[in-house]
Amino acid sequence: MADDDVNPFESLQEQIDDAAAYLDVGDDVLERLKNPERVLETNLSVELDDGDVGVFRAYRSQFNGDRGPYKGGIRYHPGVNRDEVKALSGWMVYKCATVDIPYGGGKGGIQIDPSAYSETELERITRSFATELRPLIGEDRDIPAPDVNTGQREMNWIKDTYETLENTTAPGVVTGKTIESGGSLGRVEATGRSTMLTAREAFDHLDKEMSDASVAVQGYGNAGSIAAQLVHDDLDASVVAVSDSSGAVYNPDGLDPHEVKRFKNETGSVSGYDGATEELTNEELLTLDVDLLIPAALENAIDGDLAADVEADVIVEAANGPLTPEADEVLTDRDVYVLPDILANAGGVTVSYFEWVQNRQRFYWTEEKVNEELERHIVEAFDELVRTFENEDVPNFRTAAYVVAIRRVLDAYEEGGSWP
Repeated sequence: MADDDVNPFESLQEQIDDAAAYLDVGDDVLERLKNPERVLETNLSVELDDGDVGVFRAYRSQFNGDRGPYKGGIRYHPGVNRDEVKALSGWMVYKCATVDIPYGGGKGGIQIDPSAYSETELERITRSFATELRPLIGEDRDIPAPDVNTGQREMNWIKDTYETLENTTAPGVVTGKTIESGGSLGRVEATGRSTMLTAREAFDHLDKEMSDASVAVQGYGNAGSIAAQLVHDDLDASVVAVSDSSGAVYNPDGLDPHEVKRFKNETGSVSGYDGATEELTNEELLTLDVDLLIPAALENAIDGDLAADVEADVIVEAANGPLTPEADEVLTDRDVYVLPDILANAGGVTVSYFEWVQNRQRFYWTEEKVNEELERHIVEAFDELVRTFENEDVPNFRTAAYVVAIRRVLDAYEEGGSWP
């Protein structure tokens, strides 16, 4: 079972400690790398359609700005809490450093089930949050983006609120916008694309054949569905199982990931898809005997107990923090290769960076250029991860990625110096 009791912030700190053992870093500086610089916690009071006032707890964590402006998404989910947002903002720091883009890390969220509210209510809630964020965000300060249950619509609302209140034009204040509002081509597919590219590089490194490899995808939102489509279309892999919160569908001869997505769009879930031969639970999907497992849902999907039953050869993390530290230990001992989230799903923030660059220059790229640059960043980051893994005697790819990332953040901090 997934372990909802594992604190994601403690998981992040444990991952940093694990990597720091391979670095020359003092306890004082290490403590700085393990905690956010500031966290906004606010209550949004918003009038609902029926005239009642709804009160919503909201957060924004700015974790570390040594390498550039804070960068990270905003999620709308009932499970949003302070420690989750702190953890996600920390993962963003090291994700940006892993793929070597000049950002720090931030993350935000509202504790809300968006399906329970109308579009007009969500707009008022989003604009209320944007008003609270106004002193913190900006093109050179903190740049939000979409996350769980948010997308282009919410980013457009935040951008418009900020620009109206500041009486300016600042498309780079958020990323993940629609094209007409200054978004980038290729942004919607970016997280799924980096997951596919990481899987391709991993299989090549391990001398495994990607063609006809069996793939299971847990979570069929943006990242999971696009990763499934790309490994099917570009790498000729066989997607045998996919799931969402309703459950999983399975066909050992392969599913058409495009058709499954169309079915989910029409019905609201993957369950009941007629191209499947069997319906499974999410837990059963995670323990299928497949060549590649892509966890693409929420954090803590696989804990230590479930990891003992995982039969995949390679795991590529499209979600943030889908494995607990205990699961990492179990899978490392079992020689299961885990390609960490801070590389695999970094396509989203990488193309967000490209969007921000285009916004600042007011000069926009072709989708071909976006995808070319994304591939270059992911491949170079993967190669650096492998060099570190092979040369520095670290136990797994996750620790290797953190060693690379922490070293880059440390260098920026030390070069800048410390003053009162």
